[in-house]
Amino acid sequence: MEGAFLTLDELNLEEPARVSEVGGQGALRRRLLDMGITPGTEVMIRKRAPMGDPIEIHLRGYELTLRIEDAKKIQVEKERLK
Repeated sequence: MEGAFLTLDELNLEEPARVSEVGGQGALRRRLLDMGITPGTEVMIRKRAPMGDPIEIHLRGYELTLRIEDAKKIQVEKERLK
């Protein structure tokens, strides 16, 4: 389903997507951007904790752990495998 917009927490494991918008306000938004979560960045969820929170994402060649609450502020677009 290429072109579907959703939030980062809604992706399935290992499903590639591209960041389209980073929400949040103030320090949270700045922190997400500083961690490399910027529009155009390719991301995918690598792991979910047993209770679903937090999630581990892969982006820019490294893994990053995010709380679900923060992942809900990141809008992504699903991508087709290349």
